[in-house]
Amino acid sequence: MRRSGLAAELVFRCRQEVAKRLERMGLGGSSSRRNGFIVDTLPPERLLDRFRQRSAARFFPGAMGPGARALVESRLPGTRDRVVAAADDICRSRFDLLGYRGLSFGEPVDWHLDPLSGRRAPLVHWSRLDPLDPLTVGDKKIVWELNRHQWLVRLGQAYQLTGDERYAEAFARYVNEWLRANPPGLGINWTSSLELALRIISWCWALFLFRSSLALSGDLFVQMLGAMCAHAAHVEKNLSYYFSPNTHLTGEALGLFYMGVMFPELPMAGRWRALGTRILVEQSERQVLEDGVYFEQSSGYQRYTIEIYLHFLILAGRIGLAVAPEVANRVRRMLDFLLAIRRPDGSIPHVGDADGGWLLPLDERSPDDFRGLFSNAAAVFGRPDYAWAAAGPMSETLWLLGAAGLDAVEALRPEPPSTTPSRLFADGGYAVMRSDWGPHGHQLILDAGPLGCGTSDGHGHADLLSIQVAAFGAPYLVDAGTYCYTADREWRDFFRSTAAHSTVVVDGVGQAIPAGSFRWDGRPRARVRHWRSTTAFDLVDAEHDAYQRLPDPVLHRRRVIFVKPRYWVVVDDLQGAAEHQVELCFQFGPMPVTVDSALWARAEGPGGHGLLVRPFASVPLKPEVVEGEIAPIRGWVSSNYGRREPAPILIYSAVTRLPLRIATLLFPVEDASAGFPDVCALGGDGPGPAGLVLDRGLEWIGFEGPEASGGVTLR
Repeated sequence: MRRSGLAAELVFRCRQEVAKRLERMGLGGSSSRRNGFIVDTLPPERLLDRFRQRSAARFFPGAMGPGARALVESRLPGTRDRVVAAADDICRSRFDLLGYRGLSFGEPVDWHLDPLSGRRAPLVHWSRLDPLDPLTVGDKKIVWELNRHQWLVRLGQAYQLTGDERYAEAFARYVNEWLRANPPGLGINWTSSLELALRIISWCWALFLFRSSLALSGDLFVQMLGAMCAHAAHVEKNLSYYFSPNTHLTGEALGLFYMGVMFPELPMAGRWRALGTRILVEQSERQVLEDGVYFEQSSGYQRYTIEIYLHFLILAGRIGLAVAPEVANRVRRMLDFLLAIRRPDGSIPHVGDADGGWLLPLDERSPDDFRGLFSNAAAVFGRPDYAWAAAGPMSETLWLLGAAGLDAVEALRPEPPSTTPSRLFADGGYAVMRSDWGPHGHQLILDAGPLGCGTSDGHGHADLLSIQVAAFGAPYLVDAGTYCYTADREWRDFFRSTAAHSTVVVDGVGQAIPAGSFRWDGRPRARVRHWRSTTAFDLVDAEHDAYQRLPDPVLHRRRVIFVKPRYWVVVDDLQGAAEHQVELCFQFGPMPVTVDSALWARAEGPGGHGLLVRPFASVPLKPEVVEGEIAPIRGWVSSNYGRREPAPILIYSAVTRLPLRIATLLFPVEDASAGFPDVCALGGDGPGPAGLVLDRGLEWIGFEGPEASGGVTLR
């Protein structure tokens, strides 16, 4: 099987290389006729009329229409003002992309420019460009984000809500400029098949939203349709089966499916629809683990995948295409995982890479705001817990599913999940410890999943056994985020490094060594040894082998005990035989954090609440709080692509001979200025504390040796 798979990959890659060479020689062009659209079958205006008459039955039922303005004003107040303000900026060639605001790409727009670095990608055959080379193309992520044309949808929304032809004229002007500046096969905007697929989706939406406008002429419609056919043909020929068989492949498949659904008269429509369907069905099984965790170990790309499949399921339903029930079941399992890791305040924590992008941003949201996704899911699946997570019907549901979608969400009685608040996701490797489902509860997430997926580690971080903590509803210990991909290698490597996560660093090296912007040299493993959840406590016991590569191999085992509903104890055992430098790290979000000579740390969070931290070990620990340092980079978080800000990281360090145990108390307090709890360590014959005693002996937690599975006693 493995040999046949390698042979298939070799044949596929060879065909792609041959096709590239033929294109560069001018022998494999992308004319409209070659790509399934014969432009002279009907006059342009007749083609446009046919689209206007037939498209509504095949597209999303919520893409507006008569009565849209009154509907938005009555049921989603504030939406119109947001849409119009954003569309007005776009008319002035000011673009909000990812974490950047008001970007200018010149007048007219330079579609190949990275405005931050000032670099402009050359207009050469796409196969001669390396989009990962910042010296040639700048930050390709910014260039691609502009050329996804998702902001055209914002213009279309403004047109639907105002009837102002100014937005339609801006749409026509931008598209005409783009077509002139981006001949088929030339430039950076043809280097990624996913980007072409996302542009197909944006153009489908734009054509539908502007279908009644005079600015959408028959000639413009024909030009766009011809270009979309060229896009689809390019995508089909360059599918990411082996290059990026993740959201790249599923996004490409969705673009082909869109083409096959929206334009059934095209000779290639049936082929594209069938191919997109086959890939999406097959990849749902491959990319979604049994417990609902997305295989790239990334909450951001998990959301992306759910969006792709919701669009697929809705469009399939519109044309009466039966999809295997297991596809929807997998989507629900993915949503259930997001419900489990959702913080008490409603935000979704960063896990792994997150670039701030969306499949189709129908409203302005921060990267950790998934309410629109849950609202759509509630309407599609009729689940009260999804409606609970959405906190009411969101505007995205109106644009996708119309008034009926809003009605479906409002008809549900929102309820938290029926599953227990604490849960282990054994396949994905995540343990969630939660006091309750309320908005002011406590939550800890331990990451014992692999570093990326089995075929690619591109979006995974070196965060084995890291934890994230929310107390009184708000985040305290966080994932540092992503910040950038290719624009700055030093910052890219920091944000995905072990040093940016709440885990243990040994000898100043990470759990894995970067081997490029999306690769690691080696793939360490983590595993959950034991999980137990009762009404009194939760316990997870996990370990990883990342430091087995050191001259003196080190095994890191971490046990986390949640004494419900009050506090956590984190027990780190480091097994080795030589002297090592050990750093126990806790990355906080932006908030005041102090530490004293007695090792007590105090974090002051929202609402006057706090989190106290105190480690116990048999060797002296040096405490420090680092924030916003540059040399070396330490103490930063990123809430969105392109944004970073200083945030304190608490570090307890020691140079000592292993084995070593550190037991750390994480103690939420109602009042951040409250005194420290009465706690002391139990001595033992091993490499560190044998337990902790609280409240003058009224409560104690004992830790068994590293050979015991679980190995914790509470009284």
